[in-house]
This record gives sequence, C-alpha cells and structure tokens, in this order.
Amino acid sequence: MFRARRIWVTAATVLAVAGGMSGSAQAAPASDAGPFTATAAADDGTLPPGWRITGKGSAQQLVWRSGTRVPMGDARVEFHAGGRLLGVPSPAKDGRTFRLGLGAIAPKQLTFLQVLAAGRRLDAADDNSGSGSGRSEAVARPAAPLPAGAIDPGKPGAYRTTTGEYTLNSVRLPGYPQPIEMKAVVVAPKGATGKRPLALFLHGRHYTCYTPGTEDITGDWPCPAGTKSVPSYRGYLRDQQLLASHGYVTVSISANGINAQDADAEDAGAQARSSLVRLHLARWADWSAHPRTAPAVVRNAPRADLSRVLLIGHSRGGEGVNRAAMDSLYPPPAAQDGYHGPVRWKIRGTVLIGPTIFGQNPVADVPSVTILPGCDGDVSDLQGEVFVDGTRGVSRGAALHSAVYVEGADHNFFNTEWTPGQAQAPASDDFYDDPDQRDAVCSPGSATRLTADQQHKAGSTYIATAARLFVGGDDRARELLDGSGRRAPSADPARVLTHAVGANRGAGFLPDGQVTVSGGRLCSAVDPDPAVACLGPDTKGGSPHFATWETSKEVGRRAVALRWSAAGSAVTVRPVKPVSLGGSKSLALRVIVPPNSTGTQLDVSLTDTAGHRATLGRVRVDGLPGTERTSSYWAREVRVPLTAAAGLDLKHVKSLALTARSHSGQAWLMDAWGWRPGTPVATAAPLPRVDIGRLSVKEGDSGVKTYRVPVQVSGRGNGQVRLYVSDPATGTATSRLVTVRPGGHDIDVPVKVEGNTRFDYGSQHDIFVKAVHGAVIGAHRGGVTAENDDPMPTFTVTPVADRVTEGQPLKWKVTLSAPADVELYPSFLVQPVATGPELSTLDIDAQWLRDNSGEEPAPERPLSQVTNLSLWTSVPAGQSSTEISIPTVKDQVTEQPESVRFVALDDNGNPQSGGPELTGTVLDAS
Repeated sequence: MFRARRIWVTAATVLAVAGGMSGSAQAAPASDAGPFTATAAADDGTLPPGWRITGKGSAQQLVWRSGTRVPMGDARVEFHAGGRLLGVPSPAKDGRTFRLGLGAIAPKQLTFLQVLAAGRRLDAADDNSGSGSGRSEAVARPAAPLPAGAIDPGKPGAYRTTTGEYTLNSVRLPGYPQPIEMKAVVVAPKGATGKRPLALFLHGRHYTCYTPGTEDITGDWPCPAGTKSVPSYRGYLRDQQLLASHGYVTVSISANGINAQDADAEDAGAQARSSLVRLHLARWADWSAHPRTAPAVVRNAPRADLSRVLLIGHSRGGEGVNRAAMDSLYPPPAAQDGYHGPVRWKIRGTVLIGPTIFGQNPVADVPSVTILPGCDGDVSDLQGEVFVDGTRGVSRGAALHSAVYVEGADHNFFNTEWTPGQAQAPASDDFYDDPDQRDAVCSPGSATRLTADQQHKAGSTYIATAARLFVGGDDRARELLDGSGRRAPSADPARVLTHAVGANRGAGFLPDGQVTVSGGRLCSAVDPDPAVACLGPDTKGGSPHFATWETSKEVGRRAVALRWSAAGSAVTVRPVKPVSLGGSKSLALRVIVPPNSTGTQLDVSLTDTAGHRATLGRVRVDGLPGTERTSSYWAREVRVPLTAAAGLDLKHVKSLALTARSHSGQAWLMDAWGWRPGTPVATAAPLPRVDIGRLSVKEGDSGVKTYRVPVQVSGRGNGQVRLYVSDPATGTATSRLVTVRPGGHDIDVPVKVEGNTRFDYGSQHDIFVKAVHGAVIGAHRGGVTAENDDPMPTFTVTPVADRVTEGQPLKWKVTLSAPADVELYPSFLVQPVATGPELSTLDIDAQWLRDNSGEEPAPERPLSQVTNLSLWTSVPAGQSSTEISIPTVKDQVTEQPESVRFVALDDNGNPQSGGPELTGTVLDAS
C-alpha cells in the first residue's frame, strides 16, 4: 500500500500565545507567513517540519507547506492523523500551502500527521512529490499480445469531420461565487444524414489560467488581465475526430470555473459538474428541436439525437458525468442543483478516464467503461475501480461495468492540453520521475511506459469501443471490454487488459455477501487491523479494489485471501444460499495476484447441494508490472467452461473451491460469476435516492438543543444503505444497515449541542452513507457543525523565578482569564535582549534546546541566534493556569549575569511589537 516512512511521530498542537509581565494577550497562533519550524525529534510535542497552527479561536487552522509546488490535480489533498482522515485542506495560490480549519479536532488527535493524495504520501521529509522509491528488482516482462477482436473500433470511419466552438452566457451554480463558463468545442461528421448520436466530453481538474510565454500557471477564476484560460476542453480533439468519423456529433465542454472553486465543496464539485453537463445537454435538446436557434457550429452539424447520448469524463470529470447520469434518472435536491428543467435525453453509457469517485457512488444501471492508467501519478490509487466493484448487488445487474487497465499510461496524457509539447499552457508528466530513483515500470523510457501519442491513441480506441457497444449496440465490441481477453489492434503497442461485472453474468460468489470461507480468510478492503485487511501496511504498492473512502474501516467490502506454501492447498467459499449457474456457459473469476509474479495456477471446482463435485479446469494468473509506486494489485479475469460440470446440478451449487497447483503463492478472489455472451439492454430500476446535507448551528450560552442531520430521500421504492456515524471526539465511525424509502425518516441521526460560555473549537458531527442494495446515493456525506461562539481566553504571565542562579530553572506562571473546554498552548519566540550579555546555547539544557528548536548547543551562540527557538506550554481543558520554564545548567566559567527574552507572536507569526514579554536573568554560581 502507499505508506511512506513514518518519520515524524508527533504532534501536539503548538498554539502560539502572547503573554507578558504586564497586560494580557489572546492566543495568537503563528501564520504560515512566518518560518516553519523544523524539529529534530519525533515525539517531543512539536509539529513535524512544514506544519503549523494559525489563526485565533474557532478560526484556527492546521497549515502544511510543501517544499515544492504541489500540482493542481484531480486527487484530493487530504490531511490524516493517526491513520484517519482529518479533512480536505484548502490550497493557497502559491501551490505549496494548504490550510484546514481545525474546528473540534483535539490537539491529542494530531499524531502521525500525513498529507495524502489518492493514497500517495506528499509530506515525506525527502520527497514532497509523494512518489516514494520505485525501484524494483523483478518487474514482469511484457507478455505476448492478446488475440485481436472481431472488430477494431479504433480505425477511422467513413466521414470527414468539421470543427468549431460556441460560447454562451455564463451560469450561476449553487455554492460557487463566480459564474461558470458555457463554452465548448464541437467536432461533427460532414455529410451524415439524419439525427446522429451525441458524445459529450468533460475534462478534469487542472490549472485554469496561464501567462503566455512563461511557466506561470494558476487556479484563478476568472483569469486576471494578462493571462489566458487553459483550454483543457480542447484536449480531446483526437477522440472527438475519431467518433465523428464514425458519425457521432461530439462536444467537449469547459469547466475551468468549477475547477477554480471546488476546493471547499463537500463533494469536490461532483454536483456542480453534473449541473454543467445537463445545462449543455438541455441546450442541445433545444437546438435539436429548433435548429435555427443554435450557434453556427451546431447548425452546420447533423442534428443530434438526444435519445442516444454517451458521456465521457476525465478524472473529476469522470465523477461529474457519473453524477450527471444519476441526476438524469434520479433528480437531486433542487437547492443543490444548477439545472431545474426537464430531462430530454437518454444517457446510454459513460466512459470514465482515470476518474475520481470520492463518494464511491456509481450508477449501477447505466453501463460504464472505466479506463485505469497503470502509471497514474495523480489519482494514483486508481479509485475508479469502484465504478465496477461498487455496482455489485446494488441493482438489477444487467448493465455492463468494465475496467480497462492500460499499462504504462499516466493521468495527464489522455488530454493533449495537459501534455508537454502539445499543450498551449505549461504541462507536465504527472508521474513524478526522480532521475536518482527511476521507476522500473513508469519512468519515461522504461519498457512498459507509453509515449504520449501511444497512450492517447489507446484512449481514443477504447472510447470508440464503448460508443460502439453502448450507443451503437454492436455486441462484437463487448469482447474488447468484458474480460474476454481480446484486444483492439489500433491501441497497439499499448497492453490493455479488461475485466467486468454485470451484463450477462448471472448469480455468483460474492465475498461482500453472506459467505463462509475455509482454508483461507475473508479479508476487508479497508481496515486498520493488518490481520483483517486484505493488504497490510507494509505491502509495496496498492490495489484499486481496496481504495480508501471516508472511514478508516469499512464493513461488508471484502475479498477472499489465499496464501499457500505447498501445492494442493485448497480454499472453499460457501454462500449462505445455493447459487444457480443454470444457463451460464462459463464461470468467470476475478483474481488478484502480486505484481510481477508469474505462473500462479489454480484448479477451480464446484460442489452441488447433493455433494457432487466437479473440477472445471485450471486457470493461470500472472501479475501486472508494478512497483511500490503503482496500484498493480488488480484482478485479472479468467474463465473456465462449465462443460466439465456434467452430472452437477448447476442450479444448486453450494460451494466453490480453488486449489493451488503452484508450489507457493498468494492470491485474492474478488468474485466469481456465471457468464454467458451477450449484452442485455440495461433499464434503470425505480430506486430511492439518498442525499445528506449539512447544518451549521451556534452552540449558544446555555441549555442543550437537539438537532438532526438533514437527510433527503427521494425517488421510488425502498432500498438498503449502510450508514456510518463518526464520533467527533475520537474520529472513529460506527455503522449500521438502514432501509430507506422516499419521504421517510429512516436515517435519523440526532446531535445534541450543549450551550455554554466557555471557549472551545466547536464540533463537527459527520455521517457518511453508501448504497448496499436497491438504492442510489447522491450527496454521500454531511452532518451537523456546532460552531463555537465564545471568545478565546486571554493570558497573563507573572514571574515565579525570573532571576535565578545557574543550574536552576527560570519559571513563569501563565494564567487564563477564564477556563476553556479545550487545551490551550501558550507559546513565545526568542528575541535579542535589550542590554547586557545574553544567555547562550551552552547555558541551558542541551536536550531542551533540541526539543524546542531542533538545533545542537555547539557552537556556542546567543539564544536569539537559534532559528525558530520557541518556548511553550499547555493549559489543560478546565484549568486556569500552568507554569512555563527554561532549565539552565551550571558550568565552571565565571560570567556576568546573562539574560533571556521571549516575546509573544502576532497573528502573522511574527514577534508582536510592543507586546508582552517573558524576561529572565541567570546569575553565576561561583
């Protein structure tokens, strides 16, 4: 898994508090504008390098600043502590600084601080790229090409194409202060008659503005004078041209206004992107009905058939088009939606390229193809696999959901405007390449890494393949997508592997359900206990199947783990009810083996309820090329025919057995299904839709008020969801299954808020929800935020021992103006003394100096010359005072009295001019 070395094991929050010999000061945590303290110890109560607390009272923030610029991408930058998610910080314009409101997060919770993006570590002391080492001694050799399929949708079609753009009035979307552009590029076939299917592209989250002729690129919106808008929407012209040559009208829309403003959106912009997609579709529906009202580029194109729509989304655009498909079938709450008109289109399928899916809420009844780039350096956990796995058992199961794993592809090169040498604006390869630690799989020039053109060609081919199947209804394209082991030659030399669920897969063995396992173990996709998790924390590399979600532990998301040290070891899976494989031609299994492994062989056997057993055949599974920087624990689909099951009652199968035939190894069974060819028509089931809202309230001065998390259930029918309720004090979550129905109050989470006049940081009570069966999830997270409305106490400081003999500690007493309900942290910064000799680094305890500054005593120098030397203590919750001290040491040198001076910090982390001071004098002992 993506786990970097845990270098910093701290951190108690060091809130900078001004205090003095006379007067008082409020807590004034240092801002990121000041120096960032680099400490030398891991458990000394200080924050790790690059971290700081800023702001006052309930406005305090946890701030991390990277040593290098963090590219604006699609993966969320997240703060984690102690293995759990603290929250999603807001980025500053410098691209290096990230801020998270602490709210009710207690200081004691800030341990094992980490910055993660899609599972990769960004804050490792020696690698701010988050790449880690990618060296691998035994990378799998490229395998022989798969057999070619019956058709090759990547070949250009018969039509020539025409290209043009349109720009409409900008629109306002809920929660976005600045208007969003309505701009798009259209590529259409020339000479095509009749209505033509429509393919709409939505790009992902990328920089929005750039200065021509420079490397300056920002996330501003609207773009300032002297800069231009990054034309991300033009990055799919090759894909559009291929589809248009086959008779499709295509449109790629711009979403820079959302990209620049989605950092604070609870859903990372999914609903806004859906609104934008549907606003464009509504215009196309108008233009199809009234062609004279259309822009010139649309009037010159064939009329679009809105009953045949394919949506293609890249990265956050993938999650956006998924939500658009959902909202087109199951309308969202009106208050959060930017489109309120009728649905005059039918979405036949989606193509999701390196997508995010923060909500883990795929639309089960809309067919999908998810392209997973094997060298994705942005959404590097390949969480888009959830668009496949997350549909199992949720609805009717007729829609095909395919994962297309493209070895050697990065995230950016599917968009030419994100590709160096092709883009108008500055662009880069998102897979970080360290010349001193080249990655054996993904560094440019390695045998498995694709060039930009090779990658884009493969992407175009499989987009066209999805269109051929979902919109064109050509079942010959299915074998290129559904794990049948066929390739589209136009994608060569890219090695492309697929697996799928849905379509004509019938009943199966699903570890997520009620099953028992013997000879192996049921493992959890996400669990902090290594004995329970499918992949332990020391695993090199990750698995798309086990991408994390909102909680550190998930219930019911599982696989079957196999480990053996001798041939003949068997694992048996028994569902609670017999499985019917009647009518199936084969048994299709999705099996993970470790990256770079070869020759794993398993015999597959079935046993019916009468006790008859049949061995269907033997499968071989080889691992993908991978390093610790890739998500290569990905399931290969293998099939065994059911012809060997003569004499077996296939309508009543009670168990599946996998018997190892290789000498030793590891494997994970994701699922096994009865399979037969064909692509059934997928129709959307009438399902209830669940949306969680957020309520913010003031705590008040007295009494206890009960609030309820806002939940809306719409749609039809009833379904089952799993509800997670997070404890704001511990960060852990409890879960329960809930049956929901439209208009009901089945998800009822009361939150008690106690009013008082004592300062605290407020509290945030979060809940999360995920579909289990017969339900759709829109906004998956929300809760009640209780905001503190009491002022932060002020501090006064009085001397306890401010004139001492060397060897004795200097002491001061820090007193609060009133007790607080949270622990507070007085802190001061060293400054030169006004007159006379100054206490030096050899006059104080050496370990104290290291703990408070990270520096060594030698060579001797005045304390004011020690970088970032701070003096701090803590006042526990409910208490009013504490002491703060400096330990001095006795030496054999005759000296004059020496002084020391610490001053309070202002709101910007700088010494407070004219503010309170801590001063003390040390006398010679001789």
